[in-house]
Order: sequence, then structure tokens, then C-alpha cells
Amino acid sequence: MDKELSKQIVFMFEGFNRRGAHSFPAPGTLARKLSEAVRPELKAEYIVRASSEIVNWFASAAVEMWLRSLHSFLISASLTEASRIWASVSGYYSSHYSIRGFAHLFGIFQLYKEKRVIYLEKDRNYFNLRIVKKDGDKQEHKFYWKYVSEHILIKGDPFFYPNYEHLPESDCAHRNKVNYWDHVNHFPIFAPLDLEALKNRIDQIASIEFSSVPKMNEDKFFDIESIQILAYHRIVKFRKFLDDILGSGNRFWNVHRNPSWCPDTMKFNVVDPVYVALYARYS
Repeated sequence: MDKELSKQIVFMFEGFNRRGAHSFPAPGTLARKLSEAVRPELKAEYIVRASSEIVNWFASAAVEMWLRSLHSFLISASLTEASRIWASVSGYYSSHYSIRGFAHLFGIFQLYKEKRVIYLEKDRNYFNLRIVKKDGDKQEHKFYWKYVSEHILIKGDPFFYPNYEHLPESDCAHRNKVNYWDHVNHFPIFAPLDLEALKNRIDQIASIEFSSVPKMNEDKFFDIESIQILAYHRIVKFRKFLDDILGSGNRFWNVHRNPSWCPDTMKFNVVDPVYVALYARYS
């Protein structure tokens, strides 16, 4: 693992050792502060100094996105039989939130209204914000997935790849079909959520062995199993990634890596052959 980038991530989290480990900034804090740095009259790319608070908020934004990913996965797993439509959609967004978590961890944030991409970059003993005008090629899902899959700390990991909605073999193309097609017409008898069913589903996903990472395809309509496998492993990957960098020395991550609202059926485990082949070589 790249030592300088690891040090940068450790520094991003250090501020939380001096404040309440359970607390998050108010909703939208990072986006608002980054928006204040945007100067529409300036050229397409410019740099401003980043405050220590902004540096810390990139870290907390990454963790909050991962928590969204985890929560969305639990919803997807719970709805496997009750609603294959919403199991698919929430499973896709579980993956997307993991990707965004990694993107924020790597210092990337898109501002939708301002049409800017913000890059948090280390400059000797300081951090800068490099502010770049967003072009048409930087649609959120496409941009974040491509950036993360090509990042030096992720590149080569088979669970991370670009997400082009115009290609049938993509997570987004499958999501679009579930989200936007007419006459999907799939409405099983509704059953209340069942904790035992959730436990069994998570155990099933966690224990699946496979020789290659499953790929999404819009022609395999309602491929719930692949959606949930990918979402689950991306959640585990993010958690292990921060565990490897931060160890047990950061109070904020120690609290949120096992959120109190998450049932203990979610053990963040994978079978040994998969772990060895697809995780250990990237740690």
C-alpha cells in the first residue's frame, strides 16, 4: 500500500481523536463549505488552501457514505423476497455509496449545483483544494466509479470497475432497467421484514464461493444475487481498507466500524478462498 497516501488518510482522521467520536457534522456541512470556495469568475481550474476542518470532513463524509452503503445492503437483503424491484435498487445504491465512500476517502467531491469537482491534495504540510469545472463526462455515477477503479490503492481489484450505463454489462444498466422500464409488473405478496430471513440471507451471501467476481448485465433481469454479492464485498472491502490503515488507534472509526443500529447478523466475513484470492493481494 502507498505509504504517503496511507499517511494522508491517517491525518484526515486524526482530528476526530480530539472530539466526540460518535458525532457527525450537520447534514451538508462539507458540501456547503466546499461551495463557499467556488469562485465562478475564476478560470477553469484553481487552488485554495483547505482548512483542517474540511480535511476532517472528507473523512467523516467517507464513513457516512459507507454507513449508507451498509444500511442500503441490509434493506436489499431484507427485501429479497418481498420486493425484487427495491432489493435491486437498494442493492445498487449500496454499491454506489461504497464507491462514493472511497472517493471521499481519496479526496474527491462533486458539487452538483456549482458544476465543480473538488480534489483534496497534500502540499507538504498543508492540504489544498483543487477546484475544476465539471464537464459532461463527469456524471456522478460514471465519474466516481471510474475514478475509484483507477486509483492506485484500488486498481486491479476485481470488485471495482467503471460503470457505464450505455453498456449492457454494467451495474448502472441493470439499475436503469429496474428503475425506469415500464411494465416491470413484479409484485409478490407483501410480507413483513423478518430478522431470521435477513440473517439467513446475509449468511448465504457471505459464504458464497466463486472463481471470478460476478458481473452485472441488464439482460439478466433481477439478478439480485450478483447485486448483493457485489454490494456486500464492497462494504467489507471498505471496512478492511480502513482497518488496515487506521488499526485500532482512531476513536471515530472504532465506533462507526460496528454501528449500533446494525444487527449482529452482519459479521463482515467472507469465505477464506475468496478472501485470500481477492482481498489479501490488495492490502
